[in-house]
Amino acid sequence: MKKKLNKYIILAIFTFFLGSFLPAAYSGVDTGLEQLKVLVDVMAKIQDSYVEETNARDLITGALLGMAGRLDEFSEYITPEDMKLMKEETKGEFGGVGLRLTTAKQGELMVITPMINGPSYKAGVEPGDKVVKIEDVFVKDITSDKAVAMLRGKEGSKVKITVERKDEKTGKTLTKVFTLKRDIIVPEVVFSKMLDNGIGYIYVTDFSGHTMEGFEKAMKDLAKQGMTALILDLRFNPGGLLNSAVDMAKLFIGENKLIVYTKGRKDEFFKEFKSAAEAKYGDIPVVLLVNGASASGSEIVAGALQDYGRAVLIGSRTFGKGSVQQVITLPDEGGLRITVAKYYTPNGRMIHKDFKNRNRKDRDASGGIVPDMEVDFDINNERKVTYYMTNLIYSPSKKTALPENIDNKIDDIVLNRAVEIIKAREVLGKLAAPAPQAAPTPQAIPAKQAEPAAKSAPAQQAKPAAQAKPAPQNAQPPAKAADEETKK
Repeated sequence: MKKKLNKYIILAIFTFFLGSFLPAAYSGVDTGLEQLKVLVDVMAKIQDSYVEETNARDLITGALLGMAGRLDEFSEYITPEDMKLMKEETKGEFGGVGLRLTTAKQGELMVITPMINGPSYKAGVEPGDKVVKIEDVFVKDITSDKAVAMLRGKEGSKVKITVERKDEKTGKTLTKVFTLKRDIIVPEVVFSKMLDNGIGYIYVTDFSGHTMEGFEKAMKDLAKQGMTALILDLRFNPGGLLNSAVDMAKLFIGENKLIVYTKGRKDEFFKEFKSAAEAKYGDIPVVLLVNGASASGSEIVAGALQDYGRAVLIGSRTFGKGSVQQVITLPDEGGLRITVAKYYTPNGRMIHKDFKNRNRKDRDASGGIVPDMEVDFDINNERKVTYYMTNLIYSPSKKTALPENIDNKIDDIVLNRAVEIIKAREVLGKLAAPAPQAAPTPQAIPAKQAEPAAKSAPAQQAKPAAQAKPAPQNAQPPAKAADEETKK
């Protein structure tokens, strides 16, 4: 009798819990009730007979993870702990001590570098320091995720770390203790430099809450240095915030043109995102670099600039993550990330790859953005050259910013091709014959940029101009949490 009662209690709790965040589920109660009873029976048998003791909360969490995870690669149930971390990461800032860390051989955390002008940098933490204790807890006795969580906290709060450092003169191991005051940490996501011939170069690692702030600063700095053409590098950029990606495209596309639109099963998810009347950098020549790990927001920017002929795309076919995930906050402070729509370029090309297609060849030939010029570059070498450009080592005592000590002799053939195209354009411009002298005529009105073939007709999907090779098989898929709307 007690077991039967427990089963009914579990059924009632689970049904209430399900309905509390998915009211629409009640519409399918008649057809799904039998399956729900099976679920409850399984839970009851697990709690009764499993070799180790279990609790209902963990079992229900597992069921929710499976339920959402079976929908597609990007839908999922988010635990309360992960939901908190996701909000911090998407916002692009968090209370921390400003350290980039890696796991050392003995289980301690090795400092790759303190972030410039962060709490650790100001306190004197050096690259190569080994973090052995956080407060009074030995790092080797906890997971790296737990250690990172201990370093993060409320802005203004303090945390004590103990590090070991090898003395450069004596070779002895020194122990140092630092008390760090946590501050808001804004990770670097935009890196820029001037190349030869007035070519500016900007690498963007993701589209977070501070991406556009850094990007516009980089554009202004390069303009002051005489930039006449831009290479925008979005390789290995997994996406991020939709608005950030749209705002970047707006800088290069004007005249209130369509940047991207979304279409889902429900009418409420059909949305258009357009540019402003004027583009701040509407005249500067742009070459955009992408690869098989460029996803989501990167593909929105690439697709829009390509459709309007606003940039030449070089590299390899992009990942094909063109779906919209809505994040719903649940009563337990967890969340449900669920795909509600898909992205389309101004010409009506669906960005999303057919991930459910079991035929690998057909799957890899679907979705994504096909570059105007494909360049076959080993994905591992490509990762190394971009890593070298963006990962700087900051030493408080030496006051230097140097690339990490990795092999930087690899030739970046994609970047080299982009430079060649810009230089060729300049040479061909000089070779153009001067226009013959003619009688004065009224000043001509500059031609507008061509409108895409299907500005707002989702049904008329344009096919890519050329068939591309599949993205490298060992390209890493992007992290989830790209292009989301959050509902409370």
